[in-house]
Amino acid sequence: MAEGRLPHIVLFSGGTACRTTNLALLSKPVRLTRIVPAWDSGGSSKIIRESLGVLAVGDIRQALMTMAHGEGRAGDVVKVCNARMTSGAEEDARTEFALYAEGRHPLLERMEPGLRGAILNYLRTFRAAIGADFDFRNGSIGNFILTGAHLAHNSDINTAIFVFRKLCDIAGHVWPSTTADGVDLSAVLNDGSRVEGQHRVTALDDAASETGIRDIALSGRDGAGVPANEAVLESLESADAIVFGPGSFFTSVLPHFLVEGIVAAIVRNVHARRIFIGNMLQCRETRGLDLARMLEIAAALWRRQEGADARPFTHVLANHQLLPFEKSVGPFAYLGNGALEDVGARLGIERVIGEFEDPWQRGQHDGRAVADALSSLLPP
Repeated sequence: MAEGRLPHIVLFSGGTACRTTNLALLSKPVRLTRIVPAWDSGGSSKIIRESLGVLAVGDIRQALMTMAHGEGRAGDVVKVCNARMTSGAEEDARTEFALYAEGRHPLLERMEPGLRGAILNYLRTFRAAIGADFDFRNGSIGNFILTGAHLAHNSDINTAIFVFRKLCDIAGHVWPSTTADGVDLSAVLNDGSRVEGQHRVTALDDAASETGIRDIALSGRDGAGVPANEAVLESLESADAIVFGPGSFFTSVLPHFLVEGIVAAIVRNVHARRIFIGNMLQCRETRGLDLARMLEIAAALWRRQEGADARPFTHVLANHQLLPFEKSVGPFAYLGNGALEDVGARLGIERVIGEFEDPWQRGQHDGRAVADALSSLLPP
């Protein structure tokens, strides 16, 4: 690491699971880049994606808002971008959107003219594209603005993100791992059945969850490959630590390995630490798995990628197992470590065991404890 340069941490993750870690890292003397999935197929993103055939922006917007929160940005632009439409009557949601798009919302009325004009331009671009029958209910204004910027800037999501960051005065970087639209995630279960779509994989029913996931795949439009975002490859070149998780293992973390060029870019950066953060709890995707088994699955998928070397990670952060029996929070058991010592030795992954659970939120990570551990692992 060059003298006088802040260490650069690149964090591959999804949405809410890594929020506390993201916030805690922003209090450290580091540069932070978030890499998020581009295959979100649920919620507000699904409706926009299906209506316009564009890249899903939900995870991007959520990560940008986390950056804004951690950087202490709480101005009117951030408030607008963090707003969500009513989930009540469809007509009420349409009326609410019009307040924003026509500049009559109080937050917009008191905004500096240049900022207001940019936001109104993107909202009107979005409204013109989606047509009269779009259902605005429970939609995110930030998603609408970011999608409008995407459309206004020739479908260049990186430019749209740059403009969005400037509007909100966000310093941290957020990039989707690919700029390709129409990317779909699928999973094959252990019984050979196939589940299509990120939103279905992450919400497996009880029977499918018990069966378990055998493999995952990413496919672009018409079955094409999924190329890496050039901004992501540039970020990986300068990274001092490349971190995976916490987050949904099969839908938010592992699929990044399948984006063409990402594994090879990580391998080329020979000095960066590669760190996997173990989840606190099992979930519908990982019921019955333990951390050691998840590392084996990740290593197997990693080795299938072009340019892969022997190991995906140099370190793993594992929560200290305090009890010799299974314990649950709600419907899900804590994620056990399993044969972590043996698997770590075989894969060449150093174990970092700590008490990473939030003392006030059972089953969630203590962001500060995780950030402290990550900081201690940065190269000298």
